[in-house]
Amino acid sequence: MELLRDSMYSAILLLIHLDAETLFIIWVSLKVSGLSTLIASLIGIPAGLLIAQSTFPGKRFVLTCLNTLLALPTVVIGLVVYAFISRRGTFGSLGLLYTQEAMIIGQVILIVPLVTSLTIAAVSKLDKRYRLSAMTLGADRLQTALVIFSEARFGIFAAVIAAFGRVIAEVGIGMMLGGNAKGFTRTMTTAMALEYDKGEYVLAVALGIVLMSIAFAVNLLFQFFQGRTRTDAV
Repeated sequence: MELLRDSMYSAILLLIHLDAETLFIIWVSLKVSGLSTLIASLIGIPAGLLIAQSTFPGKRFVLTCLNTLLALPTVVIGLVVYAFISRRGTFGSLGLLYTQEAMIIGQVILIVPLVTSLTIAAVSKLDKRYRLSAMTLGADRLQTALVIFSEARFGIFAAVIAAFGRVIAEVGIGMMLGGNAKGFTRTMTTAMALEYDKGEYVLAVALGIVLMSIAFAVNLLFQFFQGRTRTDAV
């Protein structure tokens, strides 16, 4: 208990004094996770809208694959991406390994299925009359998709928030593709793992406090948008 108490006290002082190393680690985490979520949203939301509104052979199989990918371990993603961007890999000449770009690639692969699946779920809850009404009024496929997006927006926003919460707390991809390089690719989770291995808990506890605060804020937003979705449904 004494170790935990002392670590908590020192960690709070570290945050109050705005330690430069701690702030940079937080910035890298937010930057990488934010860009990953943005890119995944630009891919997953249109894909989810398209799949939800379409009827085609093999749709159930596609949905099964998406749901399976939700459980894909980060270590597997790290291994696959590493094989492509390592020196002997197909894209080794690009020098992506142990960069923030490599981390973003891995995280995008991780959360695209999540954004897509939750978008499909949000759209599927809508009354089919929205789509039929838009088509009756002469809307083309794109205009119909925009109408559907507008009606399902709170559920889709919840999907984006859930995706951000997923990547901000992941550690496997950050370690394998980023290398946990100080001042470059070190994130909150990888720094916490390193500090634990070193037996130095102050920075780890400080970052843990920040990470839990972010997780709490993300969950508040998620609950808000989920609540708005239910209200709209009623």
